[in-house]
Amino acid sequence: MAFSTTIPGYESSILVKTSLSAGLRNYSPKAPYGHLRYVPLKIQATHVANYPSLMQAIQAQELLNKSQKTSLPAFQFKEYMAMKAEQVNKALDEAVPLKHPVEIHEAMRYSLLAGGKRVRPILCIASCELVGGLEAQAMPMACALEMIHTMSLMHDDLPCMDNDDLRRGKPTNHKMFGEETAILAGDALLSLAFEHVARETKNVSPDRVVQAIAELGSAVGSEGLVAGQIVDIKSEGKEVSLSELEYIHVHKTAKLLEAAVVCGAILGGADVASVESVRKYARCIGLLFQVVDDILDVTKSSEELGKTAGKDLASDKATYPKLMGIDEAKKFAGKLVNQANQELADFDSLKAAPLYHLANYIASRQN
Repeated sequence: MAFSTTIPGYESSILVKTSLSAGLRNYSPKAPYGHLRYVPLKIQATHVANYPSLMQAIQAQELLNKSQKTSLPAFQFKEYMAMKAEQVNKALDEAVPLKHPVEIHEAMRYSLLAGGKRVRPILCIASCELVGGLEAQAMPMACALEMIHTMSLMHDDLPCMDNDDLRRGKPTNHKMFGEETAILAGDALLSLAFEHVARETKNVSPDRVVQAIAELGSAVGSEGLVAGQIVDIKSEGKEVSLSELEYIHVHKTAKLLEAAVVCGAILGGADVASVESVRKYARCIGLLFQVVDDILDVTKSSEELGKTAGKDLASDKATYPKLMGIDEAKKFAGKLVNQANQELADFDSLKAAPLYHLANYIASRQN
């Protein structure tokens, strides 16, 4: 049965044909996709037809620069990740104290502090520091991103959604606290995320805080995470094309990773060109994250993943291995990580080192 939902050309696509003119900006010919024009998120280019997908764009770029690979700068990545994760965990613990009503705060803390790689908050901090900002300026946003990500996992695991029993190696929130509490705890984390950014962000101009909050909100709502989730649900058991699968994953997974990088740059004081450069990097790693997730779902055990393996296959969901085969999905992941690294070429290599290594970490992760 054909996939019946019609998916419009999505506004946040990394590329569109140059037939649009208002509000578009040309990139330097040295930059990838220099012959195309970029549409920032805030420009609502609705129903853009015949645009290349991210996959098509990367394949086209390979023809222009087939042999180029980015050599990573020397960097103590494991130490960096451990240090930043410790700082994030400390800030999260302080952001959600155990108080009345105790049950809801216990449920919030249970999932929020259950571990995890903290990739989104670390990306936010690394992006802020890339453009000359300080960790403290980005930490409230970093916490907010993890709150929203945790909420999405709590809701995704519910019986009415993916109906999962295991998350981060522990029983899912609704298994511990009941469905009603899990829903409310997720709602509470979502609202707290925006409150936390607005109240706790210091030494950043108000206009930049507002811009970052708007960016975050757009990544979560009906044109972001929610859009990807609903199309994903409606596509179960149906034929889905690669372009439709890309839409799902760009919105369900990549949008929040993009917001992490972009918000960090905004709060760190980046100019418009720098913000848009890191946005292109983020879109590559955002899709990369989901491609790797799809591969791990069919190649790893539940014990290795810390969550139920094989769920996508069992629910007949469209995935990159299902549509492309595992080998081609792995090749596509390699193309994405290489393109992501190329997007950082105009930044100082030492300051960009965490982002280079984070892209490769996402590509090579095992859980």
